[in-house]
Amino acid sequence: MLTVRRWWGRRGLQVGLIALVLLIAWGLRQNQGGVIYELYRWLSLPFQSEQDTRSAALENATLREMQGRLLELESQNQQLRQLLDYSSEHTDGIVAPVIGRSADHWWQQIILGRGRSNGVEVGDIVSGTGGLVGRVTHVTPNTSRVLLITDPTSQVGVTISRTRVMGVLRGQAGNRAVMQFFEKEPNVQAGDTIATSSISQLFPAGIPIGQVESVDLRKSPAPEAVIELSSPIGYLEWVIVSENTTPQSESIESEMAE
Repeated sequence: MLTVRRWWGRRGLQVGLIALVLLIAWGLRQNQGGVIYELYRWLSLPFQSEQDTRSAALENATLREMQGRLLELESQNQQLRQLLDYSSEHTDGIVAPVIGRSADHWWQQIILGRGRSNGVEVGDIVSGTGGLVGRVTHVTPNTSRVLLITDPTSQVGVTISRTRVMGVLRGQAGNRAVMQFFEKEPNVQAGDTIATSSISQLFPAGIPIGQVESVDLRKSPAPEAVIELSSPIGYLEWVIVSENTTPQSESIESEMAE
């Protein structure tokens, strides 16, 4: 008995460890590693929580970006559909994207992503949803430059649609323009619509431009009216370029400019 106790005192710890290892191995075999998985899951829980937070933030940012892109595409598609509807009602032409306009020339000119290879020529008419925008003044194989009717140097022969009173439209570097009448006492009132006139040689007659906002009959040297332009020139993204069949010779616009 004493011999067994001495042996157990020397070997008992080793035997206990061996028995524990065998018990753990048997347990792992029985639950197919479930204990280790649970232990790993418990130890990695803080790291998983942080990773899940980062993943959720990334998914939210991606979702917001996709929603923003979708809204932008829907807005562009709506503008393009409106422009195509306007084109089908008024004239055939080339749909062109606005690809450039500088901050210091915002109301003076725009650059289009269509050029000579697409059939665009100098003098062509440029329209947006609602009416006249300007005319092409310079063309390259793939781009074209447009002088806007809002440019202060731009001159357009126009007429009051209701009374056929004529005059010249001058740009004001904004979404307003000034119409100077030829008559001293023109028959005009707020709300009248204006369009290009038959005496214009830069544009064909009948292209809508805008509406009379206010009238000043006492203006010297000739009565004037402030015109609200019907096309959103300040934020154009798409336009229609149409062939100009009007002879580009000396015109009332150039005479008034001089």
